[in-house]
Amino acid sequence: MTDSAEHDVIIIGGGPAGSTVARYAAEGGADVLVIDGRDPIGTPLQCGELVPSNDEMRRLCPDVPDMDDLFQTPSEAISRISTEMHVLPPSGKPLKYDFEGLVLNRVAHDEALVELAKKAGATYLTDQYVKSVEGNTVFLRNGDEKSAKVIVGAGGHSDPLRRDYWDEKSLKIPVKFVLMDGDYGEAVELHFGSMAPGGYAWMFPKSSGANIGLGIQRNFSKGKTMNQYADEFIQKYDGKITFKGAGSLPMSGTIKTFVKGNYMLVGDSAGMVLPSNGAGITIAMVGGRIAGQVIAEHLKDGTPLGEYEKRWNKQMGKVMRNSKRSFKFGSLLFRLPDWMLNALFNPLTKGIIWRAVTCRRMLWII
Repeated sequence: MTDSAEHDVIIIGGGPAGSTVARYAAEGGADVLVIDGRDPIGTPLQCGELVPSNDEMRRLCPDVPDMDDLFQTPSEAISRISTEMHVLPPSGKPLKYDFEGLVLNRVAHDEALVELAKKAGATYLTDQYVKSVEGNTVFLRNGDEKSAKVIVGAGGHSDPLRRDYWDEKSLKIPVKFVLMDGDYGEAVELHFGSMAPGGYAWMFPKSSGANIGLGIQRNFSKGKTMNQYADEFIQKYDGKITFKGAGSLPMSGTIKTFVKGNYMLVGDSAGMVLPSNGAGITIAMVGGRIAGQVIAEHLKDGTPLGEYEKRWNKQMGKVMRNSKRSFKFGSLLFRLPDWMLNALFNPLTKGIIWRAVTCRRMLWII
Protein backbone atom coordinates (compact mmCIF):
# COMPACT_ATOMS: atom_id res chain seq x y z
CA MET A 1 0.00 0.00 0.00
CA THR A 2 1.27 3.45 -0.90
CA ASP A 3 0.32 6.69 0.76
CA SER A 4 0.71 8.54 -2.56
CA ALA A 5 -2.29 6.82 -4.20
CA GLU A 6 -4.64 9.36 -5.75
CA HIS A 7 -7.75 7.59 -4.37
CA ASP A 8 -8.55 5.56 -1.29
CA VAL A 9 -10.59 3.06 -3.28
CA ILE A 10 -11.01 2.16 -6.94
CA ILE A 11 -13.95 -0.08 -7.79
CA ILE A 12 -13.98 -1.87 -11.12
CA GLY A 13 -17.63 -2.09 -12.18
CA GLY A 14 -20.59 0.06 -11.20
CA GLY A 15 -23.37 -2.51 -11.11
CA PRO A 16 -25.34 -3.32 -7.93
CA ALA A 17 -22.27 -4.76 -6.17
CA GLY A 18 -19.82 -2.01 -7.16
CA SER A 19 -22.18 0.90 -6.57
CA THR A 20 -23.12 -0.48 -3.15
CA VAL A 21 -19.45 -0.78 -2.17
CA ALA A 22 -18.98 2.79 -3.40
CA ARG A 23 -21.93 4.12 -1.44
CA TYR A 24 -20.94 2.65 1.91
CA ALA A 25 -17.21 3.29 1.55
CA ALA A 26 -17.93 6.93 0.64
CA GLU A 27 -20.39 7.27 3.52
CA GLY A 28 -17.55 6.14 5.76
CA GLY A 29 -15.33 8.95 4.48
CA ALA A 30 -13.35 7.19 1.72
CA ASP A 31 -12.32 8.85 -1.54
CA VAL A 32 -13.96 6.46 -4.04
CA LEU A 33 -13.61 6.15 -7.81
CA VAL A 34 -15.80 3.73 -9.78
CA ILE A 35 -14.68 2.75 -13.28
CA ASP A 36 -17.17 1.17 -15.68
CA GLY A 37 -17.07 0.48 -19.39
CA ARG A 38 -20.77 1.19 -19.84
CA ASP A 39 -22.42 4.55 -20.36
CA PRO A 40 -24.97 4.73 -18.93
CA ILE A 41 -24.40 2.10 -16.26
CA GLY A 42 -27.17 -0.49 -16.22
CA THR A 43 -27.22 -1.02 -19.97
CA PRO A 44 -27.47 -3.36 -21.69
CA LEU A 45 -29.95 -5.35 -19.62
CA GLN A 46 -28.49 -8.74 -18.64
CA CYS A 47 -30.87 -10.45 -16.22
CA GLY A 48 -34.38 -11.56 -15.36
CA GLU A 49 -35.00 -8.44 -13.22
CA LEU A 50 -36.71 -10.16 -10.27
CA VAL A 51 -35.72 -9.41 -6.67
CA PRO A 52 -37.45 -10.22 -3.38
CA SER A 53 -39.17 -7.41 -1.54
CA ASN A 54 -37.49 -6.13 1.62
CA ASP A 55 -39.90 -8.15 3.78
CA GLU A 56 -39.20 -11.27 1.72
CA MET A 57 -35.46 -10.67 2.07
CA ARG A 58 -35.89 -10.54 5.85
CA ARG A 59 -37.39 -14.02 5.68
CA LEU A 60 -34.85 -15.38 3.19
CA CYS A 61 -31.76 -13.91 4.86
CA PRO A 62 -32.62 -13.41 8.54
CA ASP A 63 -29.04 -12.66 9.61
CA VAL A 64 -28.68 -9.63 7.33
CA PRO A 65 -29.35 -6.39 9.27
CA ASP A 66 -30.91 -3.10 8.20
CA MET A 67 -32.62 -4.26 5.01
CA ASP A 68 -34.46 -0.98 4.52
CA ASP A 69 -31.24 1.01 4.59
CA LEU A 70 -29.60 -1.29 2.06
CA PHE A 71 -32.50 -1.75 -0.37
CA GLN A 72 -33.95 1.65 -1.24
CA THR A 73 -35.64 0.74 -4.52
CA PRO A 74 -37.44 3.81 -5.95
CA SER A 75 -40.94 3.40 -7.38
CA GLU A 76 -39.77 4.26 -10.89
CA ALA A 77 -37.45 1.22 -10.81
CA ILE A 78 -40.32 -1.19 -9.97
CA SER A 79 -42.27 -2.45 -12.95
CA ARG A 80 -44.56 -4.80 -11.00
CA ILE A 81 -45.03 -6.08 -7.47
CA SER A 82 -45.90 -9.78 -7.60
CA THR A 83 -47.39 -11.65 -4.63
CA GLU A 84 -47.29 -15.20 -5.98
CA MET A 85 -44.67 -17.54 -7.44
CA HIS A 86 -45.54 -20.59 -9.52
CA VAL A 87 -42.97 -23.41 -9.66
CA LEU A 88 -43.73 -25.61 -12.66
CA PRO A 89 -42.55 -29.08 -13.72
CA PRO A 90 -42.66 -30.06 -17.41
CA SER A 91 -46.38 -30.84 -17.17
CA GLY A 92 -47.08 -27.15 -16.62
CA LYS A 93 -49.14 -27.83 -13.48
CA PRO A 94 -47.88 -25.25 -11.00
CA LEU A 95 -47.13 -25.48 -7.34
CA LYS A 96 -48.26 -22.07 -6.05
CA TYR A 97 -46.52 -20.14 -3.28
CA ASP A 98 -46.94 -16.78 -1.59
CA PHE A 99 -43.93 -14.69 -2.57
CA GLU A 100 -43.60 -10.92 -2.66
CA GLY A 101 -41.23 -10.02 -5.47
CA LEU A 102 -40.31 -6.85 -7.31
CA VAL A 103 -39.99 -7.16 -11.07
CA LEU A 104 -37.61 -4.32 -11.81
CA ASN A 105 -36.89 -1.86 -14.49
CA ARG A 106 -33.28 -2.97 -14.10
CA VAL A 107 -31.72 -0.02 -15.91
CA ALA A 108 -33.55 2.47 -13.66
CA HIS A 109 -32.66 0.36 -10.62
CA ASP A 110 -28.93 0.42 -11.35
CA GLU A 111 -29.01 4.14 -12.15
CA ALA A 112 -30.66 4.75 -8.77
CA LEU A 113 -27.82 2.88 -7.04
CA VAL A 114 -25.30 5.05 -8.89
CA GLU A 115 -27.08 8.16 -7.66
CA LEU A 116 -27.02 6.91 -4.05
CA ALA A 117 -23.27 6.35 -4.34
CA LYS A 118 -22.70 9.77 -5.92
CA LYS A 119 -24.79 11.40 -3.20
CA ALA A 120 -22.50 9.77 -0.64
CA GLY A 121 -19.49 11.28 -2.43
CA ALA A 122 -18.30 8.61 -4.89
CA THR A 123 -16.99 9.62 -8.32
CA TYR A 124 -17.69 7.67 -11.52
CA LEU A 125 -15.58 7.28 -14.65
CA THR A 126 -17.77 5.69 -17.36
CA ASP A 127 -17.12 4.47 -20.89
CA GLN A 128 -13.64 3.37 -19.78
CA TYR A 129 -12.38 -0.19 -19.60
CA VAL A 130 -9.81 -1.57 -17.18
CA LYS A 131 -7.01 -3.43 -18.95
CA SER A 132 -5.12 -4.71 -15.93
CA VAL A 133 -4.15 -4.06 -12.32
CA GLU A 134 -0.61 -4.14 -10.95
CA GLY A 135 0.16 -3.22 -7.36
CA ASN A 136 -1.84 -0.11 -6.55
CA THR A 137 -2.20 0.93 -10.19
CA VAL A 138 -5.16 0.37 -12.47
CA PHE A 139 -4.30 0.53 -16.17
CA LEU A 140 -7.04 1.60 -18.57
CA ARG A 141 -7.30 0.54 -22.20
CA ASN A 142 -6.95 4.17 -23.32
CA GLY A 143 -3.51 4.37 -21.70
CA ASP A 144 -4.51 6.27 -18.56
CA GLU A 145 -3.49 5.07 -15.10
CA LYS A 146 -5.27 5.44 -11.77
CA SER A 147 -4.05 4.43 -8.33
CA ALA A 148 -5.68 3.57 -5.01
CA LYS A 149 -4.92 2.06 -1.63
CA VAL A 150 -7.68 -0.56 -2.03
CA ILE A 151 -8.90 -1.98 -5.34
CA VAL A 152 -12.23 -3.80 -5.63
CA GLY A 153 -13.19 -6.16 -8.44
CA ALA A 154 -16.92 -5.82 -9.08
CA GLY A 155 -16.78 -6.44 -12.81
CA GLY A 156 -18.59 -9.78 -12.95
CA HIS A 157 -17.21 -13.18 -13.88
CA SER A 158 -14.69 -11.61 -16.31
CA ASP A 159 -13.44 -9.05 -13.80
CA PRO A 160 -9.72 -8.30 -14.36
CA LEU A 161 -8.80 -8.80 -10.69
CA ARG A 162 -10.56 -12.16 -10.59
CA ARG A 163 -9.01 -13.14 -13.93
CA ASP A 164 -5.41 -12.28 -13.02
CA TYR A 165 -5.16 -12.94 -9.29
CA TRP A 166 -7.65 -15.73 -8.50
CA ASP A 167 -7.33 -19.16 -10.09
CA GLU A 168 -10.46 -20.72 -8.58
CA LYS A 169 -12.94 -21.92 -11.21
CA SER A 170 -16.68 -21.34 -11.07
CA LEU A 171 -19.48 -23.10 -12.90
CA LYS A 172 -21.00 -20.55 -15.28
CA ILE A 173 -24.52 -21.04 -16.56
CA PRO A 174 -25.33 -19.22 -19.82
CA VAL A 175 -28.64 -17.37 -19.91
CA LYS A 176 -30.74 -15.95 -22.71
CA PHE A 177 -33.88 -13.89 -22.34
CA VAL A 178 -36.23 -11.50 -24.10
CA LEU A 179 -38.59 -8.71 -23.18
CA MET A 180 -41.97 -9.45 -24.76
CA ASP A 181 -45.15 -7.41 -25.09
CA GLY A 182 -48.41 -8.83 -23.79
CA ASP A 183 -50.40 -9.60 -20.65
CA TYR A 184 -48.98 -12.50 -18.66
CA GLY A 185 -50.87 -12.26 -15.39
CA GLU A 186 -49.33 -11.36 -12.05
CA ALA A 187 -47.50 -14.48 -10.83
CA VAL A 188 -43.79 -14.98 -11.45
CA GLU A 189 -42.97 -18.41 -12.86
CA LEU A 190 -40.02 -20.78 -12.52
CA HIS A 191 -39.99 -23.79 -14.90
CA PHE A 192 -37.90 -26.92 -14.27
CA GLY A 193 -37.26 -29.90 -16.51
CA SER A 194 -35.96 -30.76 -19.97
CA MET A 195 -36.81 -27.31 -21.33
CA ALA A 196 -33.88 -25.95 -19.27
CA PRO A 197 -31.59 -28.88 -18.36
CA GLY A 198 -29.59 -28.33 -15.20
CA GLY A 199 -31.05 -24.86 -14.74
CA TYR A 200 -34.49 -23.32 -15.02
CA ALA A 201 -36.63 -21.15 -17.25
CA TRP A 202 -38.61 -18.14 -16.11
CA MET A 203 -41.44 -15.82 -16.94
CA PHE A 204 -41.53 -12.63 -14.88
CA PRO A 205 -44.50 -10.39 -15.74
CA LYS A 206 -43.93 -6.65 -15.84
CA SER A 207 -46.38 -3.76 -15.83
CA SER A 208 -46.45 -4.18 -19.59
CA GLY A 209 -45.13 -7.42 -21.05
CA ALA A 210 -42.71 -9.85 -19.41
CA ASN A 211 -39.08 -10.88 -19.04
CA ILE A 212 -38.87 -14.46 -20.38
CA GLY A 213 -35.74 -16.61 -20.56
CA LEU A 214 -33.73 -19.53 -19.26
CA GLY A 215 -30.34 -20.78 -18.15
CA ILE A 216 -28.89 -24.25 -18.66
CA GLN A 217 -25.89 -26.36 -17.72
CA ARG A 218 -24.24 -27.16 -21.04
CA ASN A 219 -23.09 -30.61 -19.93
CA PHE A 220 -26.78 -31.52 -19.51
CA SER A 221 -27.80 -30.25 -22.96
CA LYS A 222 -27.74 -33.56 -24.91
CA GLY A 223 -26.45 -32.06 -28.14
CA LYS A 224 -28.86 -29.12 -28.34
CA THR A 225 -27.58 -25.57 -28.36
CA MET A 226 -28.44 -22.84 -25.89
CA ASN A 227 -30.19 -20.96 -28.70
CA GLN A 228 -32.40 -23.96 -29.46
CA TYR A 229 -33.49 -24.31 -25.84
CA ALA A 230 -34.15 -20.57 -25.56
CA ASP A 231 -36.09 -20.36 -28.81
CA GLU A 232 -38.26 -23.37 -27.94
CA PHE A 233 -39.20 -21.98 -24.53
CA ILE A 234 -39.73 -18.39 -25.58
CA GLN A 235 -41.91 -19.45 -28.51
CA LYS A 236 -44.42 -20.85 -26.01
CA TYR A 237 -45.41 -17.24 -25.30
CA ASP A 238 -47.30 -15.27 -27.91
CA GLY A 239 -46.10 -11.70 -28.03
CA LYS A 240 -43.87 -9.25 -29.82
CA ILE A 241 -40.23 -9.40 -28.74
CA THR A 242 -38.92 -5.91 -27.97
CA PHE A 243 -35.46 -6.79 -26.61
CA LYS A 244 -33.07 -9.74 -26.67
CA GLY A 245 -30.39 -10.25 -24.03
CA ALA A 246 -27.83 -12.78 -22.88
CA GLY A 247 -25.26 -13.29 -20.16
CA SER A 248 -24.04 -15.89 -17.71
CA LEU A 249 -24.32 -16.57 -13.99
CA PRO A 250 -21.70 -18.08 -11.65
CA MET A 251 -23.56 -20.95 -10.02
CA SER A 252 -20.95 -22.60 -7.82
CA GLY A 253 -21.64 -20.30 -4.89
CA THR A 254 -19.04 -18.03 -3.36
CA ILE A 255 -15.34 -18.59 -3.92
CA LYS A 256 -13.10 -19.53 -0.99
CA THR A 257 -11.57 -16.11 -0.36
CA PHE A 258 -12.66 -12.60 -1.31
CA VAL A 259 -9.51 -10.76 -0.21
CA LYS A 260 -5.88 -10.91 -1.36
CA GLY A 261 -3.68 -8.16 0.03
CA ASN A 262 -5.36 -4.87 -0.87
CA TYR A 263 -7.53 -6.52 -3.55
CA MET A 264 -11.16 -7.49 -2.90
CA LEU A 265 -13.88 -9.17 -4.95
CA VAL A 266 -17.61 -8.61 -4.63
CA GLY A 267 -20.77 -9.62 -6.48
CA ASP A 268 -20.58 -12.04 -9.41
CA SER A 269 -16.79 -11.90 -9.39
CA ALA A 270 -16.90 -13.45 -5.90
CA GLY A 271 -19.66 -15.90 -6.82
CA MET A 272 -22.33 -14.04 -4.85
CA VAL A 273 -25.25 -15.72 -6.61
CA LEU A 274 -27.53 -18.20 -4.85
CA PRO A 275 -27.20 -21.38 -6.94
CA SER A 276 -30.64 -22.77 -6.11
CA ASN A 277 -32.57 -19.81 -7.49
CA GLY A 278 -30.11 -17.60 -9.40
CA ALA A 279 -30.65 -14.60 -7.13
CA GLY A 280 -27.72 -12.23 -7.52
CA ILE A 281 -28.76 -8.57 -7.35
CA THR A 282 -29.72 -8.38 -3.68
CA ILE A 283 -27.03 -10.87 -2.65
CA ALA A 284 -24.37 -8.76 -4.40
CA MET A 285 -25.65 -5.70 -2.55
CA VAL A 286 -25.38 -7.49 0.81
CA GLY A 287 -21.75 -8.25 0.00
CA GLY A 288 -21.21 -4.74 -1.34
CA ARG A 289 -22.37 -3.09 1.87
CA ILE A 290 -20.13 -5.30 4.00
CA ALA A 291 -17.13 -4.62 1.74
CA GLY A 292 -17.75 -0.87 1.71
CA GLN A 293 -18.09 -0.66 5.48
CA VAL A 294 -14.97 -2.73 6.09
CA ILE A 295 -12.97 -0.63 3.61
CA ALA A 296 -13.98 2.57 5.41
CA GLU A 297 -13.01 1.07 8.77
CA HIS A 298 -9.74 -0.21 7.32
CA LEU A 299 -8.80 3.26 6.13
CA LYS A 300 -9.82 4.90 9.41
CA ASP A 301 -8.47 2.55 12.05
CA GLY A 302 -6.69 -0.34 10.32
CA THR A 303 -9.48 -2.93 10.50
CA PRO A 304 -8.17 -5.91 8.49
CA LEU A 305 -9.80 -6.25 5.07
CA GLY A 306 -10.32 -9.91 5.91
CA GLU A 307 -13.09 -8.80 8.27
CA TYR A 308 -15.18 -8.60 5.10
CA GLU A 309 -15.16 -12.40 4.78
CA LYS A 310 -16.01 -12.91 8.46
CA ARG A 311 -19.04 -10.61 8.30
CA TRP A 312 -20.20 -12.18 5.02
CA ASN A 313 -20.08 -15.64 6.60
CA LYS A 314 -22.01 -14.41 9.62
CA GLN A 315 -24.73 -12.77 7.53
CA MET A 316 -24.92 -15.05 4.48
CA GLY A 317 -22.93 -18.22 5.19
CA LYS A 318 -25.88 -20.40 6.20
CA VAL A 319 -28.05 -19.25 3.30
CA MET A 320 -25.26 -19.84 0.76
CA ARG A 321 -24.48 -23.30 2.14
CA ASN A 322 -28.13 -24.32 1.96
CA SER A 323 -28.41 -22.94 -1.57
CA LYS A 324 -25.32 -24.81 -2.77
CA ARG A 325 -26.66 -28.01 -1.22
CA SER A 326 -30.03 -27.55 -2.94
CA PHE A 327 -28.34 -26.85 -6.27
CA LYS A 328 -26.29 -30.04 -6.08
CA PHE A 329 -29.39 -32.03 -5.19
CA GLY A 330 -31.33 -30.38 -7.99
CA SER A 331 -28.59 -31.11 -10.52
CA LEU A 332 -29.10 -34.80 -9.77
CA LEU A 333 -32.88 -34.51 -9.72
CA PHE A 334 -33.06 -32.72 -13.05
CA ARG A 335 -31.27 -35.55 -14.83
CA LEU A 336 -34.49 -37.52 -14.39
CA PRO A 337 -36.94 -37.80 -17.29
CA ASP A 338 -39.79 -35.32 -17.39
CA TRP A 339 -42.43 -37.87 -16.40
CA MET A 340 -40.61 -38.53 -13.15
CA LEU A 341 -40.27 -34.82 -12.41
CA ASN A 342 -44.01 -34.43 -13.02
CA ALA A 343 -44.64 -37.14 -10.43
CA LEU A 344 -42.21 -35.63 -7.93
CA PHE A 345 -43.74 -32.14 -8.09
CA ASN A 346 -46.87 -32.79 -6.05
CA PRO A 347 -48.68 -31.53 -2.94
CA LEU A 348 -46.66 -33.86 -0.70
CA THR A 349 -43.32 -32.45 -1.88
CA LYS A 350 -44.51 -28.85 -2.17
CA GLY A 351 -42.93 -27.74 1.09
CA ILE A 352 -39.60 -29.44 0.38
CA ILE A 353 -39.36 -27.82 -3.07
CA TRP A 354 -40.08 -24.40 -1.62
CA ARG A 355 -37.46 -24.80 1.07
CA ALA A 356 -34.92 -25.66 -1.63
CA VAL A 357 -35.84 -22.65 -3.76
CA THR A 358 -35.66 -20.32 -0.75
CA CYS A 359 -32.29 -21.64 0.47
CA ARG A 360 -33.38 -23.46 3.59
CA ARG A 361 -32.68 -27.04 4.58
CA MET A 362 -35.00 -29.28 2.54
CA LEU A 363 -35.03 -31.97 5.20
CA TRP A 364 -33.29 -32.37 8.52
CA ILE A 365 -30.95 -34.93 6.88
CA ILE A 366 -30.18 -32.90 3.70
